[in-house]
Amino acid sequence: MTQPEFDNSFVRDLQGFYVDWKGAQVPDPKVLRLNRPLADELGLDADHLMTPDGAQELVGMRTPDGGSSVAMAYAGHQFGGFSPQLGDGRALLIGELIDRNGNRRDLHLKGSGKTPFSRGGDGKAVLGPVLREYLLGEAMHALGIPTTRALAASTTGETVLRNNGPEQGAVLARVAASHLRVGTFQFFAARGDHGRVKQLADYAIARHYPDVEDAENRYLELFRQVQARQAALIASWVHVGFVHGVMNTDNMTISGETIDYGPCAFLDAYSPDAVFSSIDRQGRYAFGNQPNLAQWNLARLAETLVLLINPDDQDAAIAQLMQVLEEFPAQYQQHWLAGMRRKLGLLTERDEDLDLANDLHSLMQEAGSDYTRTFRALSRIADGDGAALDGVLAAEGTRDWVARYQHRLENDGESDTRAAEMDAVNPIYIPRNHKVEEALAAASDGDMEVFDRMLEILSAPFAEQQGAEAYALPAPDGFGPYTTYCGT
Repeated sequence: MTQPEFDNSFVRDLQGFYVDWKGAQVPDPKVLRLNRPLADELGLDADHLMTPDGAQELVGMRTPDGGSSVAMAYAGHQFGGFSPQLGDGRALLIGELIDRNGNRRDLHLKGSGKTPFSRGGDGKAVLGPVLREYLLGEAMHALGIPTTRALAASTTGETVLRNNGPEQGAVLARVAASHLRVGTFQFFAARGDHGRVKQLADYAIARHYPDVEDAENRYLELFRQVQARQAALIASWVHVGFVHGVMNTDNMTISGETIDYGPCAFLDAYSPDAVFSSIDRQGRYAFGNQPNLAQWNLARLAETLVLLINPDDQDAAIAQLMQVLEEFPAQYQQHWLAGMRRKLGLLTERDEDLDLANDLHSLMQEAGSDYTRTFRALSRIADGDGAALDGVLAAEGTRDWVARYQHRLENDGESDTRAAEMDAVNPIYIPRNHKVEEALAAASDGDMEVFDRMLEILSAPFAEQQGAEAYALPAPDGFGPYTTYCGT
C-alpha cells in the first residue's frame, strides 16, 4: 500500500491521544473482499492490496509506507454507565489519506489484535461481524447516509473462539472522515485535562468545522455544528427504518457519520419500540428513542466543553450550552419532517403535513405493516393509483388517510416528476435482516456469492432490479423475532 498521500495529522498534532501500536501477527492473511472503487477514490493501488504484502497491511501486520499505526484513546457512556477508558481495544488507526477529491479520510482497522486498551479482550474479530459491517456500511452509503465505509474484509487464517464455538478470524479495513468521538472528549475531561480537551476541540474545528474558527465563541459554535449534523444524521436513519442498536457516546462521531455496525438492524414491521440488540433489555436504544439518545449524548459532549466556553463563569457556560441543546428536538423534527415531505412527494410546506406523516406512522404501527414497502407504494398513489396501499397497509383507517393524502397532493401543485422524485428517496431494497443472515451463513460456509449478490443489489437501492424481487420482501413468517449481537 505505497501511498505518498498519507498525511497523519492526528498523530502529528495530538500526541498523548494515542498509543503507538502494531497489529498482531497472524498465520495466513488473505483479502476476502476489496472495495475497488473506494480504493481508487482513495488513490490506493487495488492490485497491490490483493498481494500478500497488501493483505498484511490490511490486517495490521505491517504498516504501509507513509502510514502511522496507533490505537486511539477514548472513554464513553455505555448504556448510560460511564467507562473512563475504552479506546481502540481491537482496532488501529493506520493513517490519514487525502483522497482524489481532496478530502481527508482515516484508514482504520477493526479486529487487528490486542492493544493497551483491550481490557482483557482478545482484540480479534470474526468473519460474520466483519462482513456484516461491510454490507451495512456500504448499504447506508448507497442510501445517501453519512457513514464509515468498508475498504476490505480480510481473513487471518486463525481460529477465534466465541460463545458459538470456533470461528474464522477476520479484520475489517474501514474509512471515515475521522474517528473522533464524543468519548474522545470525555476521556480527557474525565481526567481533568482541560488543556487536552481544548487541543482536541481546536483539532476538530480545523479538521471538520473550519468555518467556525473565527467565531466569537468557537467552542460553543463547534458544539452547535456537531449538534446540527447529528440532528440531520438521526433523521436520515429514521427515514429508512435503521436501528443503530448501541448509541453509546463512544459510537457518536464528531464528524456526523454513522459508525460501528454492531447490533444494528432495519425495520420490517414498523414499530417505534423496535429493539433488536440482545443486550438492550430495557429498550434504551429502540428505534423511536434514537433522537432522545442523540440529545443525551450531546449533553455529555456539552459537559466536556464548559470550561472552554467560559472558564471564568461556568454557570454562564452551562446556560449557553443548554440553550443550544434545547434546540435539538426542533432541529431534529425539522430534518425529519423535511425528509417526510420528500418521501410523501410534497413540494410545498403546510401545517397539516406533520399530522399527515404522523397518522401514516400510526396506521403502520397498528397494522404492523412493512415500513419500506409502505413508503415505496406512495409514488403509485401520486401517479393516480388510489389502491396502491391495498395489501401493504391493512389498517382500518387506511382509505381515509389515502383520501386525505390525495387531497393534499391535489393542492400541492402540478409536477411531472413527483413520482420519480419519491422513488429516488424511498428505497426498494434495504439490508433485510433475514437476507443479511442468509449472506453471512453462506459466507461462513465458504460461499461468498450470496454476499456479493446482496452487496450488488444494495448498491442501487432505489432502482428496480430484474431478478431481485425476493430482496424487496419482508422476512417470511418462519423467520421469527430477530436478535442481533455486538460484533466480537
